[in-house]
Amino acid sequence: MAVPRRHARQAGQLDAGPLAADIASFRLHLAAEGKSARTIQGYTGAVRWFAAAWLSDVERACRGGTFAQRRDAAIIAVFTATGIRLSEMAGIRHDPDDPARNDLDLDRREIRIAGKGGTARTVKIGHQTARALDRYLRARSRHPQAWRDRLWLGVNGRGPLTATGIYQMIARRGRQAGVPAYPHRFRHHFSHTWLDRGGPEADLMELNGWTSPQMLTRYGASARAARARRTYDRIMEEEP
Repeated sequence: MAVPRRHARQAGQLDAGPLAADIASFRLHLAAEGKSARTIQGYTGAVRWFAAAWLSDVERACRGGTFAQRRDAAIIAVFTATGIRLSEMAGIRHDPDDPARNDLDLDRREIRIAGKGGTARTVKIGHQTARALDRYLRARSRHPQAWRDRLWLGVNGRGPLTATGIYQMIARRGRQAGVPAYPHRFRHHFSHTWLDRGGPEADLMELNGWTSPQMLTRYGASARAARARRTYDRIMEEEP
């Protein structure tokens, strides 16, 4: 009986990433069917183990030293670290010779974002994301269109990626990894994780570029429910 208990605790610690909301829905579906708490835990635990590998699988699909691999790995890292919108990702600029047109500051690990309505804000990234961006920038410097001020450039000497191009890349990398992937899942994951870990709501509004608390209501309820379920499992865990 010791092995199942250890596995159950590990499953509870796993980060389901952008699939967390789907797992929560699956849990609700099982509960509505009258499944026992132990059965629900077993079913959702198995799915969570799969989901925990989702992001790493997508990132592994981008491993390598080619221009496309470095670019795609950097885009996925930025999506994961910031949860920015697809259009905002496509609009990031890089021009080290003109600070007014350069949105990256890797030393401070910050990216300036042009949000909806042209409202600018600054988001933070982690060290690994900054490293992924640095690797991409070194490859980008040898690109025939490196003079462009748009950060993300196409393969085979093509110009800047559009929002549609980035969306298609994410979907393609997901298919290569055998998992469903699209940009908004990263935004959902970022927002849910921030609130689930106790991040201030006002700070999330700033980071996400929200002017209305409407989205906070949605993600806040989801995060509170997740915390409540973990608390229940910790307090009310059944003995074997």
